[in-house]
Amino acid sequence: MEKRELVIIGAGPAGLTAAIYGKRSGLDVLVLEKSAPGGQINVTDEIENWTGTIHTSGPELAESFRKHAEHFRAEFRESVVEGIELSDGKKIVKTDSGEIEAEAVIVATGASFRKAGVKGEEEFTGRGVSYCAVCDGAFFEDETVAVIGGGNTAVEEAVYLTRFASKVYIIHRRDSFRADRTATERALTNEKIEVIWNSVVEEIAGDEMVEKILLQNVKTGEKTELPVAGVFVFIGMEPNAGFMKDLVETARGGWIKTNDRMETSVEGVFAAGDVRDKFLRQVVTAAGDGATAAMAAYGYISEQLHLRRKVLDPEHVYVFLYSSIDKDQVRLAGEAENLAEEKEDLVVLDGYKNARMTEKLGLSELPALLELEKGQIRRSEKPKDLASIKDFIGV
Repeated sequence: MEKRELVIIGAGPAGLTAAIYGKRSGLDVLVLEKSAPGGQINVTDEIENWTGTIHTSGPELAESFRKHAEHFRAEFRESVVEGIELSDGKKIVKTDSGEIEAEAVIVATGASFRKAGVKGEEEFTGRGVSYCAVCDGAFFEDETVAVIGGGNTAVEEAVYLTRFASKVYIIHRRDSFRADRTATERALTNEKIEVIWNSVVEEIAGDEMVEKILLQNVKTGEKTELPVAGVFVFIGMEPNAGFMKDLVETARGGWIKTNDRMETSVEGVFAAGDVRDKFLRQVVTAAGDGATAAMAAYGYISEQLHLRRKVLDPEHVYVFLYSSIDKDQVRLAGEAENLAEEKEDLVVLDGYKNARMTEKLGLSELPALLELEKGQIRRSEKPKDLASIKDFIGV
């Protein structure tokens, strides 16, 4: 089986930034991506909030991310990840082209646009229903289209669609947008845009292609028909985390929970970017997540490799594990460290700080003194003093 130090799943801003930081830290990095690197920014026409760049397009920014990661020789592979399996502490990434054992995994698979779930949506997807204005806007030259939603993405994409469409309706269930002031002002001052407030789409209808939508006013209950040639749905996102299959702890909606080091509930598995549970999903926050995840993964890998070399790999070794928050144990550890200067096969380890190793060895309390052979416990006891340690190791 192929073995790698760091496997990054996803090549959006989070994944590519993680690749850059991982390679600069000296890790062996493999990036798995099922489509073009860049993620959702590839379908974003204008980006004006990437720090230091007043204006750029999504594809241009994605290309610069990719080139930056390639500069540090990160390896890219087009592959579909089918799942992550844990086996004896190992993380196995299962793909459509084989399995990869990783020391650490960063899940940076982003999110996808949520579907409206209305009648006719599935039937007309690709025949007038779209989730990408940049991809499909040009097909609606001089046509009338509708945008469903009221957040930043919906309002910004509606403005973008006025480049092609003769008329753009924004259908929003509330009486005000959730978008920021700049986006809102651009939409409301655009003569091609008309907002239909307090309304929802009940059905998308047509023959071979979309021809109209059926609306209902949520306040009055009035139902109307609106002739349109296209419907663009921008009503939020959902995480691309189906392949995780309850592996890690998630928040409502399936968003992956992490701490501030981007660590998930599973040791050695990190999450970064839009796939995780967070307040703001933007290119800049995804990149920050990626940097944090990579450095946390580097620390984790370095720790695991170091401990493995000292504790699990040797033919024979004695290990004294103690808790650094217990004064008596710290005092005993100091005496054990002096003894370890004479006894080379004695390792003194802070079991509180290195909780993962303590768990891996199956210890429920500290201090503990172990005799290991190739990572397997041969003997163990709870030492009371230095004399008991000496007696255990035969000094």
